[in-house]
Formats: sequence, C-alpha cells, structure tokens
Amino acid sequence: MKLAFSTNAYTRFPLVEALRGIKAAGFTGVEILADQPHAYPDSIDEGTVREICRELERLDLRVSNVNANCSFGYWKHAPAEPYFEPSLISPDPVHRADRSRLILKTLDFAKAVGAANISITSGRCLGGMPPDKAAKQFAESMKPILDRADRLAIDVGIECEPGLFLEYVAELSDWIQRLGHPRFGANLDIGHSQVMGEDLYEAITALGDRIFNLHVEDIPGRKHYHLIPGQGTIAWPDVRDALHAIDYSRFLTVELYTHTANPQEAAQASFRFLSDCFRAYLR
Repeated sequence: MKLAFSTNAYTRFPLVEALRGIKAAGFTGVEILADQPHAYPDSIDEGTVREICRELERLDLRVSNVNANCSFGYWKHAPAEPYFEPSLISPDPVHRADRSRLILKTLDFAKAVGAANISITSGRCLGGMPPDKAAKQFAESMKPILDRADRLAIDVGIECEPGLFLEYVAELSDWIQRLGHPRFGANLDIGHSQVMGEDLYEAITALGDRIFNLHVEDIPGRKHYHLIPGQGTIAWPDVRDALHAIDYSRFLTVELYTHTANPQEAAQASFRFLSDCFRAYLR
C-alpha cells in the first residue's frame, strides 16, 4: 500500500503549491482534483499539463487518482446544490452530454499525468429520473466512457455516495457484474460506507481487486463529515485487516475537503496517523 493526499483540501491554493505541500507532509502520492481551481477539464491546456508533469517528476510524486466526482467549474451561475450535477443520469440531455465530455477529457488528462485511474459518481435521481430509468441511462452513459478508458488503459472507479443513485457497495458490486468491464470498478470511500451503515471489512473484501483507489478519512459516528484520520470512530484495525486480506497494493488517498482552512496541518496529521497505523504494509 501507498499513501496519497487529495488536492481538494488545497482549493485555496494553486495546484503546484498543493503538490509541494503534499510532498512536504510526507506523502508519495497525490490525488488531483479535476475541477476548479486545479485541473478542470475545460480549463487545462497542453502547457498546464506539461507544468504539472514537470512538478510531479521533480517532487517524485505519483498520481493516485484523478478526482472527477464533482464539477463546480461547470456552473457560471450555480444552482442551489451543484455538487453532482451535471451527472450521467441527469434528466437534462445537455447536462448528460456535458458530463460525459468532461469525463472523457479527464481520462485523457489522467493518461497524460500518469494516473492509473479516475473516479466519478453516478449522480442523483432528480425529478423525472426515477431509479429504473436512471439504471438504463447510467448503463448507456457508461459505454463511451469505458470504451475510451479501455483504449487508454485507465480504470474508472465509481464512488458510492450517500443519497446518490449508487450509494451502497452491494449496488456497485451488482453493477460491476452487470457491466462486466475490466476497467469498471470502485473508488471506495470508507467513510461513506460507515455513514451508510456498512461493515467496513465486508465492504472492502466484497469489492476486492476492483478497488482502484481507496478514499480514507475519519467520520464522527454515522454523520457525513470528513475528519482527519484518527479523530473519529472509523475502526482502523478492521480496515487494515481487510486490505491485508485482499492484498491491496494501490493507494490510500486521504480526502479532507472539509479542511481547506488548514490543509497543511491536516495533511501532516493524516500522514503521521496512517504511517503508524499501516506501518507494516506500506511500501
């Protein structure tokens, strides 16, 4: 296993500064936010990509994941809750097409920066898109994404999220079987599993080698609020045992978008805790 930290805690800083802070905290990996202000697909160009690649090489940082879960950069005049819109199951076909376009661009960006995977979400079932219709739309929307992912050799991990069309590990496991595509799997967030009442050991072992990246944070009980690892109620020995059981060798990526006011302190505290907790398994 390897440790990484997401730049979505550093949204008050430019991407290059975020990379430097994450390296200084001790991490060998970084998750890049595919959104403003870091790597929003419609804003990056070849020069930006070259600058990012140079900095990653200089710092000896690997990209654990490119996080395309949200698209705040899409909205010039944001609706009340823009977090997961536009989505692949939006009732608006323009929004569905735009989300697909952004994901396809994110796949290209991931390839350019040496990432093995990206993460996306299913979106919410909004008015006019009940679950049965959403299922058909989700399957249709994923086809061109997985075709591109296959050509680029990039994995696509769905992140289950409370309140979304795909919110439980069991649902995602069913979809992995249903689509039957080797590039389709999970960006598993252990905090979300706890919020949904899932057993963490069972959630991790159920997905097994289809976990392309693991989001880690702590959680207070079952309230969806991301805390620094070690400061909540996550059963870390269960997480460690489950990852050992599936011989997990990818990244544990800390996701603390709740700590934008003090990202460096959060990164340092996270690294100290995880380095101690997973000491025997890190490489």
